[in-house]
Amino acid sequence: MTNAKTPRPNRPKSGPNAKGRPSKSAGNRPVKGKPSSTKDEQPTYQRVEAAPVSDKKERIAKVIARAGLCSRRDAERWIAEGRVILDGKVLESPAIVVGPENSILVDGEPLPQAERARLWKYHKPKGQITAARDPEGRPTVFDKLPKDLPRLQPVGRLDYNSEGLLLFTNDGEVKRKMELPATGWTRRYRVRVHGTVEEHHIKALAEGMTIDGIHYAPIEAIISNQARTNAWMTMSLKEGKNREIRRVCEHLGLIVNRLIRISYGPFQLGEIPEGEIVELPYKLVRDQLGLPKEAPVEASVKTGKDGKPLKSGKPGPGRKKIAGKGKPETRKPAKPMPLNKRS
Repeated sequence: MTNAKTPRPNRPKSGPNAKGRPSKSAGNRPVKGKPSSTKDEQPTYQRVEAAPVSDKKERIAKVIARAGLCSRRDAERWIAEGRVILDGKVLESPAIVVGPENSILVDGEPLPQAERARLWKYHKPKGQITAARDPEGRPTVFDKLPKDLPRLQPVGRLDYNSEGLLLFTNDGEVKRKMELPATGWTRRYRVRVHGTVEEHHIKALAEGMTIDGIHYAPIEAIISNQARTNAWMTMSLKEGKNREIRRVCEHLGLIVNRLIRISYGPFQLGEIPEGEIVELPYKLVRDQLGLPKEAPVEASVKTGKDGKPLKSGKPGPGRKKIAGKGKPETRKPAKPMPLNKRS
């Protein structure tokens, strides 16, 4: 008898085995502390309800734009190019109104049903123009937006050197409603000017002024910080004409060297990073704009392996439901009676 132990077979090391097939190595297993799936890397999509169908008749270019295919101007150009068919005939003029009973084809495809109104807030950085394209080739606010977004329209504008809150919507009517001075929504800005702000500056802004024949409504201004050469102010206005704050400040001898919009009506810039876009909850948008409520969404139906819907509401055989609880309990089989007690 010998004390020699039976040698253990050598375990294969990580890497290709003798047959050339890769073995289960550390490189194939998830690393501790890191997610094993790419779930966080996948884009998330929000289910969007279609807009309620309206009986109101509208100009066809507006209807095409509302469906998210293009702008009204582009829709008019498409009609002139013969790309739009109305009720089986090629449309030649955009001067026509249509309703839900009309059939509209664009490039041979039916017009998609418009989505319900949606609203996004975007933290615009300095150095972008608020336009879809720029003849001078400057960067636009659309250049870095995610590609899976619908066709968006900016609500109001921020000039090339301004930054801060810029709202986007997919609905032209919402855009128009939010931009009207009659809506009465206040635009609030943080403004840094070169120079010393005096009380007469604040008073002149509060009274309004006319510059080169253009009248600017009163602007509420509050001095936040006054340094030796610069001052920060919070300025609030309700019109938002082109370069309004820069022009009125320049008229008063104050040169604006930074302008940040921090709110537009009830919508705040918040803490979103520069260059990021965030969709606002529909309930908030609906309440602030007086939009209709969403249509109820049907509950999904669970199906079995055969594709047939599963029945619900009653526990299956051999299972009973405990009062006050949602989970069924398996019924235990009855114990056999002793022989001496059987009748």
